[in-house]
Amino acid sequence: MAARIKHVAIVSSNYALLGRFYEALFDMKPFPGSRADAAVAVSDGYVGLNINPRAPGRQAGFDHFGFEVDDVEAIFARVRDDYPTVSYLKRPSNRPFAGISMHDPAGQVFDLSQRGMENRRGVYEEAAGEGEQRPRHVSHLMLRTVDPVTVARFYSDVFGLQPREKAQDDPNFYLTDGVVTLVVAPWRITDYEGSGIERPALDHLGFKVESLAQFQEDVAGLAGRNPHLAPMAVKAGGEGEARQRLLSGCRHGEYRLADPDGVLLDVHET
Repeated sequence: MAARIKHVAIVSSNYALLGRFYEALFDMKPFPGSRADAAVAVSDGYVGLNINPRAPGRQAGFDHFGFEVDDVEAIFARVRDDYPTVSYLKRPSNRPFAGISMHDPAGQVFDLSQRGMENRRGVYEEAAGEGEQRPRHVSHLMLRTVDPVTVARFYSDVFGLQPREKAQDDPNFYLTDGVVTLVVAPWRITDYEGSGIERPALDHLGFKVESLAQFQEDVAGLAGRNPHLAPMAVKAGGEGEARQRLLSGCRHGEYRLADPDGVLLDVHET
C-alpha cells in the first residue's frame, strides 16, 4: 500500500484561536483526549491538523505534513539506495504525532510514522484509523521548490504517490495517495515580482467543501458573529494581485482566503 498523507501542521502563537477557526468553518473535530493546555489537534475524519505553539526561534505558518506508512524500514531502504543525501531523525517520546522526521532532496521536512511505533501514543494512536472524510475536508497541499522534477520523483519513488493527469502547459506535479493530493510546484524568485518574496516552502492548504456558495455564506456569518475568527484578507492592490496570481497557478482552487494567522487556504467545490 502506498503511503498516506495523514496529518498537516501549522505553527502559531495563536494556536487555540486557530483551532476554533478550523472547527467553526471546516467542521473539523478535536481528537479524543486532546488536552486544552497543549497543541491543538483536530481532524476532518481522515487527515489530522496539528496547530503547534510557536517556540522562540521557530517560524510560524504552514510548517509540515506527515505520512503514515506500513513499513518504515522499506522507506529507509529506498532512500539509502536512491537518495543518499536524504536523512531522517527519530523524534523524542514527547512528539506523539511524529515517529520520525525526514526531509526531501530540497530540504522540506515531513513526518513519517508507522502504527505501533513506540513513540506514537495518545490522541494520534487512538485516531489514526482510516476514518471517513467529512463533507469539508483537506483535499490537497502545495509545496513550492526550486527543483520540482527531482522532488516530485522522490515522493513518487519513495512513497508511491501516483501522478495525476494535468494540462501539458501546467508546470506543477500532482501526486496523490488516493485521497489527498500533494502539488509540487516550481519556486522562481521572478514569480514574486510585485509581491513580498516567500522562500521555497509549503505554500497553501486546500479544502474541498460540499457547496462553495454555502461556504462563502458561512465565512461571512463567522466574521459577523466573532471578528476574532474572521479570515485574514489578502492584501489589496498590486501586491495582493501578485499573490492571487500565484495561488491561481494551482488548478484546484476556486475561492482563496487566509486563516486568522495568515496561512493561505484554497477552497473548491468540484
